[in-house]
Amino acid sequence: MPNNDKRVAIVTGATSGIGLEVARKLGEQDHRVFIGARSAENVGSTIKQLSEEGIEAAGTTVDVRSRESVSAFVQAAVDRFDTVDVLVNNAGRSGGGVTADIEDDLWFDVVNTNLNSVFIVTREVLNTGGMRHKDRGRIINIASTAGKQGVVLGAPYSASKHGVVGLTKALGNELAPTGITVNAVCPGYVETPMAERVRQGYAAAFDTTEEEILTKFQSKIPLGRYSTPQEVAGLVGYLASDTASSITAQAMNVCGGLGNF
Repeated sequence: MPNNDKRVAIVTGATSGIGLEVARKLGEQDHRVFIGARSAENVGSTIKQLSEEGIEAAGTTVDVRSRESVSAFVQAAVDRFDTVDVLVNNAGRSGGGVTADIEDDLWFDVVNTNLNSVFIVTREVLNTGGMRHKDRGRIINIASTAGKQGVVLGAPYSASKHGVVGLTKALGNELAPTGITVNAVCPGYVETPMAERVRQGYAAAFDTTEEEILTKFQSKIPLGRYSTPQEVAGLVGYLASDTASSITAQAMNVCGGLGNF
């Protein structure tokens, strides 16, 4: 039987990279964790992995672009754990290219995956998840330093992440009187499967090697290295805590000094 004294955290895109480490961190902080991703196989194996680490975990598939899928996902979390106390909107994708050559499908899918999903999942958690009726809640959106500055050959990604930052600030101010906080975590270069795909894309665009792209990216980071998913998850864990109850409507970087804004 679940321990109903524990808070419940939903994490989207939680089967690899930052999302997996966020789920692990929140589980280690004694949350019951409900995870979602598109692959049933990956969701199942991740739940098994977290459970073997002593974390109370459950989850199901979700396509965050779909209102119907999100509704079923959040309802499944409520059916399992009764409520939602923490939401981490982590699911996202990369995407870009020469802007004049970008097809509609790419643009709209990046915006739907990275931005519209944050609205859809958050609205569902506030309503079906019951968060709007609480006097304490945490909504944490994984944005990007690309949500604060333009990224060459990354117009759809950068635009979508700017939208996430704007939504975070607006909703944070709106919900502040309720005790629910809303913040964005803005990773810079983080070593994840998505980062590898991004390097492959830039290598193809500039007709060079992935190793040269990696060296170029690292040279822009004052610390001289990529951040780790665990470092990003550490900030998420803090924002989910009671100690962070006075922090809201903020967009905080985890980027090795790449962005000082």
